[in-house]
Amino acid sequence: MTICYLDGSGKVTGVGAEWHGDGLDVTGAESGLWVSGVDYVAGWREAREAADHVNLAFLGAEFEPSELRAVAATADDGRGLVRLVGTPGAVMRLAGLLEERAQCGGGAA
Repeated sequence: MTICYLDGSGKVTGVGAEWHGDGLDVTGAESGLWVSGVDYVAGWREAREAADHVNLAFLGAEFEPSELRAVAATADDGRGLVRLVGTPGAVMRLAGLLEERAQCGGGAA
């Protein structure tokens, strides 16, 4: 079960086995190599802010966090990354919404 809510700052937070946006995901951790002196947390915080913004948009488009969400991560060099995690059906629905927006003249600004 996943419970998602907005905190006082407008950030999406959650509790539950399927909510992976609350942890510090550092891609360097996968390889076991962290570089001394690299501020991974600053990059992750920036990515977390962006992921929260995207997750609010997903909620507004009626996506459930268990089917599509943005997750903050950090690259080996400390840069923030935002990963989209979703079921194939939800990702296809998102692609359809983006394609429809592009075809209606509402492409990237």
